[in-house]
Amino acid sequence: MTPEEPAMRGTSPKTAARAVAAQDPLSGTRGFAGRLPDGRLVRDVLGRQPIFVEGSERSRSDGDEDDRNRGDWAFSPGDLSDPEPLPAGHVLDLDRTDSVRTDSGPTGSGQIAPERVFSLPDPPPAGDDREAVADLRGALGEGFNSVDSGSLAVAFSGGVDSAVVASAFDAPLYVVGFPESHDVAAARRAARLMGREDDLRVVELDVSDVERAVPDVARTTGRSNAMDVQIALPLYLAGERAAADGFDRLAVGQGADELFGGYAKVARAPEDPRVEAETVRGAAREVVATLPDQLERDVLTLREAGVEPVAPLLDDRVIRAALRLSGDLLVDSRGERKKAFRLAAREFVPDGVAFREKKAVQYGSLVARELDRLARQAGFKRRMDDHVSQYVASRVED
Repeated sequence: MTPEEPAMRGTSPKTAARAVAAQDPLSGTRGFAGRLPDGRLVRDVLGRQPIFVEGSERSRSDGDEDDRNRGDWAFSPGDLSDPEPLPAGHVLDLDRTDSVRTDSGPTGSGQIAPERVFSLPDPPPAGDDREAVADLRGALGEGFNSVDSGSLAVAFSGGVDSAVVASAFDAPLYVVGFPESHDVAAARRAARLMGREDDLRVVELDVSDVERAVPDVARTTGRSNAMDVQIALPLYLAGERAAADGFDRLAVGQGADELFGGYAKVARAPEDPRVEAETVRGAAREVVATLPDQLERDVLTLREAGVEPVAPLLDDRVIRAALRLSGDLLVDSRGERKKAFRLAAREFVPDGVAFREKKAVQYGSLVARELDRLARQAGFKRRMDDHVSQYVASRVED
């Protein structure tokens, strides 16, 4: 941690300490991470704020700067020599000398083992579907009202997730994509239906934008695999433009697909081999468990772009309401995904927006297509194993 950085991000150290003392995983924040008043490090139950500690597997030599970093921590992995994320829902006391030590994992060999203090609640589904949707609608409104709208822009793709977020704020809406992309067309259509045409700012991409941003995104996130980079690139380019326009914060719709049953593999449970659960609710819970890794990527990407992410759909109140949804409210009998969320969204956006389907951002923006093209132009052909990831890694090395 550098001297100018806060001790805690997402809430105050005292508020986080109260949540830890009560072992309350959803205490009314949008996530937090940092140092508690007693000196321990903490990361919330869904890892909505990333935090890293210095690992112990790096090489060391007498008197070098790395020796002085042992026991350090940071919000950015670039501030450490051998950064390893603190697992979501855990605390870690770097000053203890009597703890169980681990051979591997998030704190490395010879480091103190983190202690789990938060577990995601697993409540039974609400007995009344209408009441569950009403509770979700109310939670969304409360979450939006808790957001400071100062210096805020909104990442807007025209889908229900970003549209619901956009409805809450009198702020510019940024859509990123190539001129002929699905997302640019969808954003224009949704903005028109919402009466927000004047707020829409279209960031039309050129292949040079993608090419330029690839090494920055890969280095910032520490990931060179194609999927992570494809997802992060549109976020980075949207955040970069918003920052250039003078905005400090970017509201995003992250978390909706995981919380509300937005994935095909959830809808197809238990037949889909990508999930282990026997029910739609169980499958949704599986994908919720992937959020810490995804949010680490997204938060780091947007901070590198120059904006602080704001994720109203990951407010504790919204999460509590989402966890009580029945399987039929996640995916209905016709296979419509995010059923409860779409019904609740009618309070905020027109039906033409609430019930429309959307492509994943890497495909809707055409960033995945252009990244594939760049890889092939650089000599990484499709017959090669994971050719796009190889291309990204080569850009980082350059």
